Amino acid sequence: MNDSNRRHDPDAAEWSLATRAIRVGHHPTPEREHGEPIFTTSSFTFESAAQAAARFAGDEPGNIYARFTNPTTRIFEERLAAMEGGEDCVATASGMAAILSTFMALCQAGDEVVISRQVFGTTNVLFDKYLAKFGLVVRWVDLTDWAQWETAVTDRTSLLFIETPSNPLTEVADIRRLAELAHAHGAALVVDNCFCTPALQRPLELGADIVIHSATKFLDGQGRAIGGAVVGDAERVGKEVRGFLRTCGPTMSPFNAWIFAKGLETLNLRMEAHSRHAREVADWLVAHPKVAKVHFPGLADHPQADIIAAQQSGPGAIVSFVVEGGRDAAWQVIDRTEMLSITANLGDTKTTITHPASTTHGRLSPEARVEAGIDEGLVRLSVGLESPRDIIADLAKGLG
Repeated sequence: MNDSNRRHDPDAAEWSLATRAIRVGHHPTPEREHGEPIFTTSSFTFESAAQAAARFAGDEPGNIYARFTNPTTRIFEERLAAMEGGEDCVATASGMAAILSTFMALCQAGDEVVISRQVFGTTNVLFDKYLAKFGLVVRWVDLTDWAQWETAVTDRTSLLFIETPSNPLTEVADIRRLAELAHAHGAALVVDNCFCTPALQRPLELGADIVIHSATKFLDGQGRAIGGAVVGDAERVGKEVRGFLRTCGPTMSPFNAWIFAKGLETLNLRMEAHSRHAREVADWLVAHPKVAKVHFPGLADHPQADIIAAQQSGPGAIVSFVVEGGRDAAWQVIDRTEMLSITANLGDTKTTITHPASTTHGRLSPEARVEAGIDEGLVRLSVGLESPRDIIADLAKGLG
């Protein structure tokens, strides 16, 4: 094709988030395809031995080996980085791989990290059972207890890690305030943005240093693939985290990267609909006589309502509620539903329902569950894109 017929890429920084989600990252090949291609190859060839040497030495950009360089994966990485406002993004095999890669790349034996207790149950296990074996000192604090953060964070702290909103109680941390605390002690703030995604919350704009994603959830949006991502600056993420990926290989497959890149195209629309549907379901649960407590960032009486209004543009899809009667009552609610999907995954077009105390947080000790606020009567919903009327009707069967 004549070069005069080629279109030049405009400055993506001027685009809105919705446009970045569709346009960023795809650099058409000489075939001039309109849809993003999937490069299912383990390796790439070179024009000469000299070029191979230059690529491996880092003197020339380009593809080397699909463990750490793949054009399809790079589409997803560039697109998500642009949406989060980061300099670089590293895609990983899962959300847990994203957390592991970040802490293995940026920490060393003897470092202290401060982590909220209100995180996904497997995250607790990762730090207490595995990373602690390598000399990482972990200090656990309550997500919303500012006094605990001030006491735990010292000049020996290297990283702070939070999920906000938290899983499954949707507690919310003040990202800007925690970032200022971290930076005052020479530490960095890492935020798991899985529940909100960049469609509803952008932690880097609030002062956070690194954003973690389980792409498995809302970034995909249809429960099709497992993946994760780390977004941040060129040094810590682009060099250090990518260096860990290159060496240790918790790599995202090109096919999954293609799925996630396509999922990003509809993220804005889906998160708006998820939030709208979840709000309707939460309002219904609040009024139900058999529901003792509802946790949802869209409720006016949410304990962190002011923070939510300042840093989130929508409440998201996660609603959890407590029924009287403990585990038996919670299981009865779940088992009586007919349409909702009984699965611990979330972020799907299909509404999912689970019992956190026996699934996502089941590997924690009873004492640790109590500390994290995981009641035996707690049920978690990830409200999907079905009609809210049908979701409520199915919940009504469960609640009797």
